[in-house]
Amino acid sequence: MFTRTFDFPSVITHDVNRFRDAIKRAFDVVISAFVLIILAPFLGLIAFAICRNSSGPAIYRGVRVGRGGKPFKMLKFRTMKTGAGRLRLGTDGAIHKRADDPRVTRVGRFLRRASLDELPQIWNVLKGEMSLVGPRPELPQLVERYQLWQRKRFAVPQGMTGWWQVNGRSDKPMHLHTEDDLYYVQNYSIGLDLFIILKTFWAVFSGRGAF
Repeated sequence: MFTRTFDFPSVITHDVNRFRDAIKRAFDVVISAFVLIILAPFLGLIAFAICRNSSGPAIYRGVRVGRGGKPFKMLKFRTMKTGAGRLRLGTDGAIHKRADDPRVTRVGRFLRRASLDELPQIWNVLKGEMSLVGPRPELPQLVERYQLWQRKRFAVPQGMTGWWQVNGRSDKPMHLHTEDDLYYVQNYSIGLDLFIILKTFWAVFSGRGAF
């Protein structure tokens, strides 16, 4: 497991308002705890369906880089066959998702289309490793390739949903293309978070760019 914390405090210069940060954290805790309690039976059914459809654990744990460059294990429902292999980088250094990826299971394809595979991250939010809204948590091997200006995206908590996700999702290039994430960092507010959450419901309902 990757455990090294990235050391780049000099490039994380965004001045996060402490009061606004506290309000955001309180909002995350209340909502994530409530959702976990309400959805517990439903999450159990999803886990059962995954294990019935293919062998292996129901939960996938992937190392991601969080706020301030600290790594953590991000949770997702497993959507691929066990031992499917690691993601491959494209020639541009980004990961391009395929709608017809043969590694994705039948149940996994449905979970991705409905964005249900992301639900276990609510636990990451409750623990404080993520936020409901923020830049997408990044793979350590890709952060290694970041330029200094791109690392400013780690000035705020990484999120389950964010500006990039509701403005294209998988239709847009991922990872090293961080302009949407930096837009969020520069315009970070509770009002923007609520706006993104509302747009997330529409993006999930429409299924646009989800696979």
